[in-house]
Amino acid sequence: RMQSSRSKPCSCPSLKLREVASMYFTLVAAFLVILVVALQGSAPRQSDFPYKVPLDPQGLLELSWNVSYPEQAVNFQLLIKELHFGLLFGMSDRGEFENADLAVLWSDGHNSYFGDAWSDAKGQLHMDSQQDYQLLGARRAPEGLYLLFRRAFSTCDPKDYLIEDGTVHLIYGILEKPVHSLQAINVSALHGGLQRVQLLKPNISVPQLPRDMQTMEITAPDVVIPSQETTYWCYMAELPEGFPKHHIIMYEPVVTAGNEALVHHMEVFQCAADFDSFPHYNGPCDSKMKPERLNYCRHVLAAWAMGAQAFYYPEEAGLAFGGPGSSRYLRLEIHYHNPLVFKGRRDSSGIRLYYTATLRPYDAGIMELGLVYTPVMAIPPGEDSFILTGYCTDKCTQLALPSAGIRIFASQLHTHLAGRKVVTVLARHGRERQVVNADSHYSPHFQEIRMLKEVVSVFPGDELITTCTYNTEDRSRATVGGFGILEEMCVNYVHYYPQTQLELCKSAVDPGYLHRYFNLVNRFNDEEVCMCPQVSVPQQFYSIPWNTFNRDVLKSLYGFAPISVHCNKSSAVRFPGQWEKQPLPSITERLREPSPRCPPSPGAQPAAPVPLHLGQLRRD
Repeated sequence: RMQSSRSKPCSCPSLKLREVASMYFTLVAAFLVILVVALQGSAPRQSDFPYKVPLDPQGLLELSWNVSYPEQAVNFQLLIKELHFGLLFGMSDRGEFENADLAVLWSDGHNSYFGDAWSDAKGQLHMDSQQDYQLLGARRAPEGLYLLFRRAFSTCDPKDYLIEDGTVHLIYGILEKPVHSLQAINVSALHGGLQRVQLLKPNISVPQLPRDMQTMEITAPDVVIPSQETTYWCYMAELPEGFPKHHIIMYEPVVTAGNEALVHHMEVFQCAADFDSFPHYNGPCDSKMKPERLNYCRHVLAAWAMGAQAFYYPEEAGLAFGGPGSSRYLRLEIHYHNPLVFKGRRDSSGIRLYYTATLRPYDAGIMELGLVYTPVMAIPPGEDSFILTGYCTDKCTQLALPSAGIRIFASQLHTHLAGRKVVTVLARHGRERQVVNADSHYSPHFQEIRMLKEVVSVFPGDELITTCTYNTEDRSRATVGGFGILEEMCVNYVHYYPQTQLELCKSAVDPGYLHRYFNLVNRFNDEEVCMCPQVSVPQQFYSIPWNTFNRDVLKSLYGFAPISVHCNKSSAVRFPGQWEKQPLPSITERLREPSPRCPPSPGAQPAAPVPLHLGQLRRD
């Protein structure tokens, strides 16, 4: 379904960001104090905790939060709709219950307690000697129990999780029986799960929206969500005939009520203008019935993931769609996550685009950074953290960017299943200057376009270096680069303005040097391995015996060999120039790792839980 409507003009006063932030955090602090003293059965106002996600598939645990950058802390509000004998909530590297940092609410059937705990490598719980989850309040309301607590980004406690920009894996576990002590909790027997979010949302002021703004909803047409854990659903929509050029200036999710825990992420793609028409389709994206031509709908217009808010373009730019040279056809893709295998659930979720006919000064563009999709970049099996790097070189930006440069305001990181970390760094004159976007707990199951905390300016001659870290411990053969889900990618789609002709700025190792590597492996090998030119690169990688020598030489090759640079225009044609056998950019000065800011110590706090007066807890 597609719906259009003309919105009411926005007459909101424009406040400076600093004033808004100051007022906001003063109000939040006052609100929390009042709440702890006198919640008295009423629900907190939603506006005080602007970010919200369901933690569990049934939506019985609802997490809301806000971020105080001045205090370097996150304030959490957890609504427990059906309280049994308590729960665990916390964070870990990738959503495991082992080596986790936890806030625990538990009851022995008579008395209730709240405490900061950690789990060891075996999942055994221990009370933390430094209590850094600070309880702010707990009150019952008609809809359930509200638990309020806060946590500093960094506590300088080695047992605590460092809250950083990027993805955070939240975990939860429900206690269904009374427990007499924290140590008696058996993590392996808990009913629990994980939810991925970006906790540290950027503190960005909302741009003023134009009076002639219109909306368009691109939503699924009342589909029945398949009764299986994972479904990618595709639906084709089209713009009206003769739809002129407009600027998309914001978008937000439209999620069917009751399906908040099932709609995992959504994207709207525009199809290639090379085709006059695209067939209608409404069904699973992996179905054999899906027309082949839908694979040419790959230009991202909007992307949303669970926990994300509305996405705003900067006031001076908008994303162009409609008009000559632009396809009328759009593809909506929805990822349904249905682990409880609900049957017969209907859904009309999608994305609402806000657009204007009054074009802004600049068209926004999307540029691909990282590695070319090619099998010459490969990861040996059994690696816990193998690193590959793709380069957008100074030679390419010198040729393709305007003298005034471009401004990157958002970024979407992308790998396939083995990706664990992704970072893009801006370098100038051989010195790393700024992180464009980084995710140290990256998950391929949680990809969203993220607005950057500050706009990154890129000038001709700058370098953009994208590094991906992979884990292949569960694989028995090499993982090569490519489009398949078991092949790998390393990409950062950066959103910037003004739009240029440069659509792709990536690299891969020089194929000739890789061939020399295969010859070397063959020479040092006892068993006969066919490294013949007529055998494909993936087959050559698959036949390598992965001893320490072959792994180390491949790592070294990727660290020194010349690269093939793809400095491409929108038409997939390279800018004129010599792009083969280019030297790796030389970085003489690295960015320093930011040292965590430790909060002032409140003095020695005993490692004891806080008693709570919630009345007698029982099984519902």
